[in-house]
Amino acid sequence: MRKSYGNIIFRAEAVDWPFEAYLDYMDNTADESPLYLFDHQFVEKMNLVVDKNGDYCVPECFGQDFLASLGENRPDSRWLIIGPERSGSTFHKDPNATSAWNAVIRGSKYWIMFPTSRAYPPPPGVYVSEDQSEVTSPLSIAEWLLEFHAEARATPGCIEGICHAGEVLHVPSGWWHLVVNLSPSIAITQNFVPQAHLAEVLAFLRDKPDQVSGFKKEITDPYSLFMQKMTEQHPEILQKAVQQLERVKEGRKRKWDDLVNGHDKHEDLHDNSNGFSFGFGDAEEGENDVP
Repeated sequence: MRKSYGNIIFRAEAVDWPFEAYLDYMDNTADESPLYLFDHQFVEKMNLVVDKNGDYCVPECFGQDFLASLGENRPDSRWLIIGPERSGSTFHKDPNATSAWNAVIRGSKYWIMFPTSRAYPPPPGVYVSEDQSEVTSPLSIAEWLLEFHAEARATPGCIEGICHAGEVLHVPSGWWHLVVNLSPSIAITQNFVPQAHLAEVLAFLRDKPDQVSGFKKEITDPYSLFMQKMTEQHPEILQKAVQQLERVKEGRKRKWDDLVNGHDKHEDLHDNSNGFSFGFGDAEEGENDVP
């Protein structure tokens, strides 16, 4: 790669520099949290062909990607990731409620992940604003591992593991994840929208426009554009997702009405009191994370 792409400019966090310079940095850094090359234009910069007969292809096991309906207006969704040992990313969720896959080409990566649900708090050491627009994790990856790793591993919902070269990991929509390279690593990742999480993506684009990211500046209403393209290309699948959103909305309205009115069907059978009780189902919304 040094010989073929040494003069190509890549983005490493907030720094743009020639790939050869970044490789020299990788070989010599003693930083506790080294800079992480994370470039979303690598396919164009490296003249790669993405298909079955090209340089790489999207794994078929993840099914149809409905984000592809946007064509050239698709938001940033694929990245080349390169970094030395100790580099990585602190806890975050993938953008726009998308799911993701991460394929390790060289090296190894440690992952620790948590589902998002009312049943689970954020990971230990992670602080989230009420509308989830701001996430604060004041520690570096190394500091977090020293301070919170043991607590996190004992937290309900925690999943952890190591991905080696040739392995692919799936990150379901909305899951918190932290990643750290255990050795110098190269990986490719891509965000996608499977049918199982289409409703969550629609809700995010509709209800949190200030948190939507990755779209071209001239696209001022990503939600309407996505709805238009899905209506043109996948009307039946879109209808099912919209119906799912309506069911969720109606379910929340019923719960709210029960709380406000103090209504409890079980109590009606026995007396006329106005008390109420809280009931929780067996599964929280959003826990079905199979794409």
